[in-house]
Amino acid sequence: MVIPREPFDKLRAGCPDLSIGLRRDYTRAPQISKAYIIGILHDATQRHTTFRVSQKSLKFVEMVANGIRSLGGNAWTYREGSNRNVYIVEFSKSFLKDFEIVSKRDIIDYIRGYFDTDGGVAKSNKVRFYIYFCQKNFKDLSQVRDYLMEFKIDCGVIHNPSKKVDPNYWRFYVKARSYLDFVNKIGSWHPEKARYLRMKI
Repeated sequence: MVIPREPFDKLRAGCPDLSIGLRRDYTRAPQISKAYIIGILHDATQRHTTFRVSQKSLKFVEMVANGIRSLGGNAWTYREGSNRNVYIVEFSKSFLKDFEIVSKRDIIDYIRGYFDTDGGVAKSNKVRFYIYFCQKNFKDLSQVRDYLMEFKIDCGVIHNPSKKVDPNYWRFYVKARSYLDFVNKIGSWHPEKARYLRMKI
């Protein structure tokens, strides 16, 4: 059976591995929310009227753009430079105007978005499996940790890995006993991170 592929588009033109189109597997697309978008903004830059999120994953950038469009917003994607594998999704700040995180569902989506841009998961079988969150904003990171603890997902202490390298960089790990709870309650919509979580848990 031949698996159909997505149509070719200009954004993939500069990517040899993607130039013939992506495989279409018919899995359900994530139902992205505004709370999720707020979560990914911790890794964003701002222009006068827009937010700009950069990623090495073209799939992630396209997923976010499509999610914003499905919610009635407008988003555009492009590659940064001709020789860099960095992709951008940019959208208007007005898309999130007056939105507030209030419900339990909002908080879960927010944490998931935060993890998808400011979190990490072990990718090598040669190291002990781990899940972590990192940020330069200690207050933001502390709030996410508090949210996780409220959902009974145990976390380690927030710490600075190396003051010599960066005194303003903070990180905490999800404890091993809470890996399954993290996957089941929070999870990931990032194409690569979601795959590693499914493989390891």
